[in-house]
Amino acid sequence: MKTTPRLHLDAGLETRREIALGREQAHYLAGVLRLSAGDPISVFNARDGEWLAYLTEATKKGVRIRCERQVSAVTPPPDIDYCFAPLKHARLDYVVQKATELGARRLRPVITQRTIAERVNLDRMKANVIEAAEQCNLVFVPEVHEPVTLPKLLRGWETDRALVYCDETAAIANPIDALRQLRAPAAVLIGPEGGFTDEEKALLTSLPFVTAISLGPRIMRADTAAVAALTLVQAVLGDWHRKP
Repeated sequence: MKTTPRLHLDAGLETRREIALGREQAHYLAGVLRLSAGDPISVFNARDGEWLAYLTEATKKGVRIRCERQVSAVTPPPDIDYCFAPLKHARLDYVVQKATELGARRLRPVITQRTIAERVNLDRMKANVIEAAEQCNLVFVPEVHEPVTLPKLLRGWETDRALVYCDETAAIANPIDALRQLRAPAAVLIGPEGGFTDEEKALLTSLPFVTAISLGPRIMRADTAAVAALTLVQAVLGDWHRKP
């Protein structure tokens, strides 16, 4: 069965609107996939939902499409943020893509005392978010926030949003039991490779909206911990959870 290509577009989507695609997307459809006029594609954004569209032109001069009809409204994932100390290039790309696939609504880089990669390429992060959204049929694009320091993040925190961070010394050994005491909206906070400093841990544990969870006896890399923690939160608080 032939799969219909799926693209994110910034342009507004509405019935019979014609849109000229940018160079990269035009090359992908006409040069890589070898599509021609009349072929269908799916296009979406976080304002107008997902639409069935058809190519009206596919030549060396460019590619144009015409929107036909909406097939799905915007469907935001559960109100769960992913806050994280930035990693270096390839591993950061991986974490951003997986956080999008796992249903994070916002990605919020956080500079901690042991953060190594303090410079964050937000354009690259946004490109990875869009690519992941295209591939996993998400009719939504997570927000990508500017980096902030951990103290600044906590000073401006919405106190009705639970903040979950990973700590092997968590008072409740079973992370599911700890998470069952919470409800969305929520956020997951993943520290740097070296972990949080004692000062940062003291700050986190002093705040009433913060909950520590354990990820078991093994030491995980930050990118592995991110996937594990987001999976747990989705299973207990997110759209993986089903009430009996």
